[in-house]
Amino acid sequence: MSVTLGQPVPDFTAQTTGDTTVTLSELKGKQVVIYFYPKASTPGCTTEGGDFRDRKQAFDTANTVILGISRDGLRAQENFKAKQEFNFELISDKDESVCKLFDVIKLKKLYGKEHLGIERSTFLIDKDGKLAREWRKVKVPGHVDEVLEAAQALHAG
Repeated sequence: MSVTLGQPVPDFTAQTTGDTTVTLSELKGKQVVIYFYPKASTPGCTTEGGDFRDRKQAFDTANTVILGISRDGLRAQENFKAKQEFNFELISDKDESVCKLFDVIKLKKLYGKEHLGIERSTFLIDKDGKLAREWRKVKVPGHVDEVLEAAQALHAG
């Protein structure tokens, strides 16, 4: 089962940085941005996370929670968050349960070798828990501004 635009996103609970867990249904009433990135502490993922960090106040104003997610373990996520001073939580999805829910595990090629990995993707969930927007095969430059504009428009109604 995978997420569909305009439909409620199935509830999930996941381990996050800050020694906490997040349950999607507990965030009802707020908009949620979930962005999937391939690997903590790599250049593109660091840039993308920094863009979200630098615009967090604007997302807060638009009643939007930011969650970053990858298959990295919790320690790697904690280190990444601390080093980059991210002001939002990161989810460790080692078992790929959330990745599979959003269908972001894809066959990728690196140096001529094929492997399964996370395709950089972002999802915007409305305050009622429905999938409002999705961005797949994301290119980092300018992406966070586009997500912010969508979150602001959705919040404004």
